[in-house]
Amino acid sequence: MKRQDYITWDEYFMGVAQLSGMRSKDPSTQVGSCIVSKDHKILSMGYNGLPRGCDDDSFPWDREGTPLMTKYPFVTHSELNAILNYRGGSLEGSTLYVSLFPCNECAKAIIQAGITTVVYDSDKYADSDSTIASKRMLNAAGVRYYQYQPSGRKIELTV
Repeated sequence: MKRQDYITWDEYFMGVAQLSGMRSKDPSTQVGSCIVSKDHKILSMGYNGLPRGCDDDSFPWDREGTPLMTKYPFVTHSELNAILNYRGGSLEGSTLYVSLFPCNECAKAIIQAGITTVVYDSDKYADSDSTIASKRMLNAAGVRYYQYQPSGRKIELTV
C-alpha cells in the first residue's frame, strides 16, 4: 500500500518557491517563485535579486533614502526573474507559485507570459496601490489567483 502522508502539489511547489527565495541577498525581503506546467513539471524558478552581472556588493540594499540609494530601482522581482530565466518557449497555461503576492509590474509580465494561475503565500501588501492594481489587471485578464493554504504539518529539509 502506498504511503498516505506525502505532500500535495501546492505544498511541493510552494516549498520550491520558498527555497528559491532563500537565495535572495536582500536583507529585508526574500521572495521566491516557481513556474509549473499543467502536468506538474517545474519550468523555471526565480528569486528577488540584482540582474546577472551586477555585483551584489556594489548596489544598495536599503529600503529608505533617495531612490538611487535604495534597492528598488535595481532589484528584479522573483516572478520576473522566473519568467526571464525560462528558456523553453511558451509559458502559456502555466501556474506561478510565489511567496509574496505579485506587484503591478510583475502582474503585467505574468499576464503577457500567458501564466493563467498564481498561487501566493503572503499578501502582506494587500492594501497597497501596487497590489490593488495587480489584482485589477489579473482579474481583467482572467488570471486566477488564490492563497496557498498550508496543511499545518511541519515540512523541513535537513542537510
